[in-house]
Amino acid sequence: MLKKTAFVLPLVLLAIGSSSVFAAGEATSVINIKATIPTKQFHAQPLDPDFGKDETMSYNTVTGQLSQIRATYAVKNTDGSIKAYIEGGPASLSNGTSSIPLTTSFNGVTLTGSPLEVVDDASSTPGTQADMVVVAAKPADTDAGLFTTNYTVVFDHEPRVAP
Repeated sequence: MLKKTAFVLPLVLLAIGSSSVFAAGEATSVINIKATIPTKQFHAQPLDPDFGKDETMSYNTVTGQLSQIRATYAVKNTDGSIKAYIEGGPASLSNGTSSIPLTTSFNGVTLTGSPLEVVDDASSTPGTQADMVVVAAKPADTDAGLFTTNYTVVFDHEPRVAP
């Protein structure tokens, strides 16, 4: 009997010990890395890399207005000025049945569907920072629900004009 116990006991301990290894399982960590490096000659990019991914305009129940969205951009064109426009023209928020117009300005210039100079040659050559501001018109008293939009602002390299 002692021989049987001496033989079975180590097997039981081995089984318990190995099952605790399986019980510990494994741990994983997913790492996604992205880097955007602009050219030294021309770029227009927000300082906050998350800008534009999931912006929210908060509704003020006292004033009936939506909050504005503001982002600072780093801009540079070593060979001229920078123009910008909204692809497809001015944007608006929509809930499917009604819409709220948006005014988008960059460096104080209201953007439209046509390219407009937003940073002059003298400022863009060494590089500078400029703000993009998005303001919604006041919603109508009957506007309710989830309003969304997505639109694209295009920045163009405008070459220096030779004298």
